[in-house]
Amino acid sequence: MTALPTQRLESWRYTDLRALNAMSFAEAPAASLPDGLPDIGVPRLVFVNGRFDEAASSALPFARNFAAVDEVSDLPLARINAEHAHDGVTLEIPDGVDAGVVLLVSYANGGALHPRHRVSLGAGAALTLLEVVKGDGVYWHNPVTDIVLAQGASLAHYRLQDESQEAFHLATIRATVAADAAYESFTAVMGAKLSRAEFHVELTGAKAHTHLNAAQLLGGSQHGDFTSVVRHKAPDCSSRQTVKSVLCDSARGVFQGRIEVERVAQKTDGYQMSQALLLSPTAEMDIKPELQIYADDVKCSHGATIGALDEEQVFYLRSRGIPEDTARSMLIRAFLTEALEPVTHEGAHALFEAAIETWWARK
Repeated sequence: MTALPTQRLESWRYTDLRALNAMSFAEAPAASLPDGLPDIGVPRLVFVNGRFDEAASSALPFARNFAAVDEVSDLPLARINAEHAHDGVTLEIPDGVDAGVVLLVSYANGGALHPRHRVSLGAGAALTLLEVVKGDGVYWHNPVTDIVLAQGASLAHYRLQDESQEAFHLATIRATVAADAAYESFTAVMGAKLSRAEFHVELTGAKAHTHLNAAQLLGGSQHGDFTSVVRHKAPDCSSRQTVKSVLCDSARGVFQGRIEVERVAQKTDGYQMSQALLLSPTAEMDIKPELQIYADDVKCSHGATIGALDEEQVFYLRSRGIPEDTARSMLIRAFLTEALEPVTHEGAHALFEAAIETWWARK
């Protein structure tokens, strides 16, 4: 059995899983789907406590059932997932097919869940995948999603993690992007007591592109970790990693972003940016950007800002007759609105807007 990673591993230095390690999780029990889960009028696939709910799901010609895997990676959470996975979905989009939008809904209320999902797009294919993860009570959610994009394929992958405030959410997403293909991702982190979204993207063909976006909205004693590794393995590829965080109370946010450029990957264009708003003196943000470059004709950079709201902007709004609380809310919403720009699908955008509004109303 694979053990949970510890802070002795450099990639886990900011996230301590001892609280999770001290708990005992049995296999997630059977459960029924609660009312009120998202439905934006598109085909959807539903998982309840890690198991596929056929009755609540749409029939899709390109969706297949779960198949077990042998995991040989050096990622401990992926190995744990392989040891315990019992369900998941495989989406295989044929060459040249635009599959539209698919909604993947996961709900949990207890135990340990280890779903294994696969997404494969053929040459020139397109898909928008919207994942919404919700739950109640104490549980551990450890999903792994493997993505393969053939030449010229395009995947827009939107993730809303709005789980129980008592839950543990540790997600691993791995993507391989071929020549002229594009992987666009946006993750909104609002739920879970402790969460980590870990992305590993390999750009394997010329002019491949990826943009990993995230917004972390954390309060109380929540801990949110966004870790990304982008490997440039071919020339003329581009990557962007953009993370915005709003932290209240004693919340802690983490951004670890790494760009790796192999010698063959000339003309690489890689960029990272992390911006954080700390709304409390006890909130904390840890940022660790990394550049590992072996090519000599590249354009790679990173930047980071951490601070409170601009008091001059607050004063300006107050001078126009706007109450202080409203002025601060407007500035925070403007900060988050910019983070939502990558979500171009109207239904998905409205879903994220509503989730942010609900989060802000609780603060």
